[in-house]
Amino acid sequence: MGPTNGGIATPALDQETPGILQRVSEEGGGYTFARMAAAARDGDARAAEAAREMAWEQLHCGPWHSVLPIWRDAYSMACLHVAKHHFALGDLSETLKVLDLGLIMGGSLLKVDFECAVDKVMTLLQLRDNSNNVDDQETNLLFSSLDFNQAQVLQFLPTKSLSSKLIARRSGLSLEGFLCDYYLSGLPVIISDTMSHWPARARWNNLEYLKKVAGGRTVPVEVGKNYLCSEWKQELITFSQFLERIQSANTSAVPTYLAQHPLFDQACLLTCNTFLFLANYNYCYAGGGDLRSINAWFGPAGTVTPLHHDPHHNLFAQVVGKKYVRLYAASLSEELYPHPETMLQNSSQVDLDDIDDTAFPNVRDLEFMDCILDEGEMLYILPSGGTTFGL
Repeated sequence: MGPTNGGIATPALDQETPGILQRVSEEGGGYTFARMAAAARDGDARAAEAAREMAWEQLHCGPWHSVLPIWRDAYSMACLHVAKHHFALGDLSETLKVLDLGLIMGGSLLKVDFECAVDKVMTLLQLRDNSNNVDDQETNLLFSSLDFNQAQVLQFLPTKSLSSKLIARRSGLSLEGFLCDYYLSGLPVIISDTMSHWPARARWNNLEYLKKVAGGRTVPVEVGKNYLCSEWKQELITFSQFLERIQSANTSAVPTYLAQHPLFDQACLLTCNTFLFLANYNYCYAGGGDLRSINAWFGPAGTVTPLHHDPHHNLFAQVVGKKYVRLYAASLSEELYPHPETMLQNSSQVDLDDIDDTAFPNVRDLEFMDCILDEGEMLYILPSGGTTFGL
């Protein structure tokens, strides 16, 4: 019996195929896609690849928000057909890549098939790799734990950093104290002792461990100083390739950054390293309602997030390394000159590293709070203006 005997089961695809083909023809004009997808269902590998290329082109024909939802489901369908072909050939790495692309770019209609397929492929990959016995000792560190020199760091931070009002730090903060003193009062706070139980504190700095649990997964990364720069772009690469870029980063290299990505949906072991061990997890539900999202930010020193505001309350957990964070009150949003373009209205035109005093004459005098967030600390951030700088 071969290691991939039995193939990939796709019950959702089998059930939803007639509806997807009908909708993609009627709503998206994808008659050729429907013919190719029908042939792919009958085992035609070339037709499966052709269908995937057609759907990919539709996903990139304009702004993401203008893409018809049916084309996202169509792309998912084509990815499953292509993945089944690679799986049958025993090419597990390519199978996993195609599945990840479907998860990242496709719709949610067939998500259950993707998740089951990924679980099967990951299990087989782990069985094939006899060198995966990686312990939790920090024998191959991704980030160095050299002594931190704040005076040197200040030379690279925006003007007036750490000279005004520092964000409060609290140890042993109860849920009641969090609600009364910060959440209801509308104040940020650093909670300094809620992550001591996280295995991620050690494992996420272990290069071999990260490669073991997520190395083959395809992730979207940002390349460039930040998303407001003209040279900024996005790429899809494996997590191992991303880690290699971090290792080879230097002062002249263009940084590569994994930002606001649901990495934990892809690599469940990373989730077990963190949230299942989180003390006082009720902080996340202090305001009632559902948890909106759990995302990962991962990058080299020098990574900068521009001044921007988020629509939700956030708990930002610093697992490895340090990060400078500056926060402005929501009432100062207009004085921070938001971009007029619809897609960037939550971002400021002000570059804190090089403030244009003629265009933005009052920015230097605006009050702010800031801090250097250390490993093992968690920052509560209100929906307000802020920026971060990776150290």
